[in-house]
Amino acid sequence: MARIGIQLMMLKEHVAQDGILPVLRRVKDTGFEVVEVSQIPMTEENVAGMEAARDELGIHFAAISAKTSAPEDSDELTLAKHFDLHVEHARRLGTKHLRIGMMPLSAMASQEAFDAFAAEADGYARRMADAGLRLSYHNHHVEFAKLGGVTLLDQLRQKAPHLRYEIDCHWVQRGGRDPERTLADFDGVLDLVHLKDYRITLPPAEVLAAATGGDRSAFTRFWGGEIVQFAEVGQGTLDWKPVIEQALASGAQHLLIEQDQTYGRDIFDALTMSREHLVSLGFGALITG
Repeated sequence: MARIGIQLMMLKEHVAQDGILPVLRRVKDTGFEVVEVSQIPMTEENVAGMEAARDELGIHFAAISAKTSAPEDSDELTLAKHFDLHVEHARRLGTKHLRIGMMPLSAMASQEAFDAFAAEADGYARRMADAGLRLSYHNHHVEFAKLGGVTLLDQLRQKAPHLRYEIDCHWVQRGGRDPERTLADFDGVLDLVHLKDYRITLPPAEVLAAATGGDRSAFTRFWGGEIVQFAEVGQGTLDWKPVIEQALASGAQHLLIEQDQTYGRDIFDALTMSREHLVSLGFGALITG
C-alpha cells in the first residue's frame, strides 16, 4: 500500500540542534510514520539514530537522497565516490528507494553537459537496479526549460531510461505544467511524489503604500517572485484529491509532504495543518498505515 509521510529536509535545523532520534520521535507524535531523508548528513551517528527510530518508533524510510557528484573540496557523499555506502545505508534503513534531488548546476550549461549528466545518472540507476534498489530523479521548475525545443525533463526520460521519478507538484505548477496531467504522463516510472502546495499571496500593505507613494521597487520585487509562496497542503491553490488519486493510479509508492518555507509558522504546526487537510480528503489511512 502507498503511504503518505514527510520530507525530513524541513526539520534539518531541528536535527542539527536536537539529534535525529528526538526529532523523529516528535515526527511520530505529530502523526507521521514515514519520512524521506534529504539534507540530513548521513553520518554514522545519524544513520544509527534512524535505525533506532525504525526499530523503536516504527518509523518507515521512504527514500534516502543521493548526489551524482560534488565539488572536489566537498565532504558530501556522492554516488561517484560512495556508491556502495549509499547501498549500505538504504539496506540498513529498509528502503528500496534513492532519489537525486537536483541535477548539478554544471548540467544546465549546455546540451553536451546535460547529456553527460543524463548518461551518468542512467548508469547509476542501472547499478542500483542490479543491487535491487531504485534511483529516482526529483524535478524542480528548471527541467521544463527547453534545449533544442525539448524540455530537459522529457530529454531525461529519453536519455536515462533506467531512472525512476519523484514528481514535485509545486515545481510542476511553477514550471507551467499541470500536476495531475504530469503525474499521469509518468505512469509506470513514478515511485515518489512531493505534496507541496502553491500559494499566491497579496502584496503586503507596506509594499502597496510605497508603490502608491511613487516607489515601485518593492512592488516590482514582490510581483517578480515573492507573490508565489510554498504552502501547507490545502492552504494553496492545488486541488489535492484528484492529484493524489492520479499519483496513486500512476504507481507512486510514497507521497511526501514538503514545504520549503513556512514564513514564520512553526514547522510542526504547518505539518499538522497539512495532515489535517489530507485526513479531511479521506487519505488518513495512507498516513497512519
